[in-house]
Amino acid sequence: MMQDLSFGKLENEFHNQPPQPEDLVICFQNQQILLHRAEDNSISFPRVAELTPWTENWKPWFAEGFRYVFRMQEKNYFLWLGDVPEQEYGAYSFEPMRMLRYKGISDLLFGAFTAWHLYIWYRNNRFCGCCGSRTVHDAAERMLRCPDCGNMIFPKISPAVIVGVTHGDRLLLSKYSGRDYTNYALIAGYTEIGETLEQTVQREVMEEVGLKVKNIRYYKSQPWGIDGNILMGFYCDLDGDDSIHLDQKELSLAEWHCRGSIPTQDDRFTITREMIRIFDEGKEPK
Repeated sequence: MMQDLSFGKLENEFHNQPPQPEDLVICFQNQQILLHRAEDNSISFPRVAELTPWTENWKPWFAEGFRYVFRMQEKNYFLWLGDVPEQEYGAYSFEPMRMLRYKGISDLLFGAFTAWHLYIWYRNNRFCGCCGSRTVHDAAERMLRCPDCGNMIFPKISPAVIVGVTHGDRLLLSKYSGRDYTNYALIAGYTEIGETLEQTVQREVMEEVGLKVKNIRYYKSQPWGIDGNILMGFYCDLDGDDSIHLDQKELSLAEWHCRGSIPTQDDRFTITREMIRIFDEGKEPK
């Protein structure tokens, strides 16, 4: 999946350190990311040294705009949290993050999604939610602290489930309603307060397709930083009638598909596609 890096590893401990010339910079503007396209069409993030020759307007950029993100595949990554100037970017351009997914670049996609997760957290917590004072970053760990009331703010991670509902040799596939993504997916949803993950599975399946399920078993998880989630995959068996009662606000389609004729392939990035493939190959946990 996306987090299975092609080499090396993710070292996501926070370090309170300034950027060096060879470190990589992740810079967002709205939901786009600054990328470099080489002549061979390869894509990369800019290095700190590559940005320094830009105009004088960028001097504050280097004075106080960086925040250490993580070390991935033996390279340090930093976020730019300041304003983005209006200017030409030379060999760089702002492009949609999801473009990395369609280009089949899992390592860059994972780095971008994870950095976006932190970027949104930093952006949304510049001020304390208790007293309204400006927050400051802790020197030792990834935490924002209110210097006035002592409120401590840690990165927000939302638990969600991905559910493969099975009925013998059939798997329930669905399509979202009102979204740009129109490919087949599995039943999914966020865990509510006071719920176990297993209860989330039962509730989401009932709400979206009106089916009862049993024999709920865990598969694996995946961080999904673009939405600030940790996705937890489950398989479960139909319990009773297989008639689908569609929640049309959530889904545009839900239907049973037989093993061996599943109309989608593993994209190597998402837990959803992997779970569909695992079922199609008869390897899902029983």
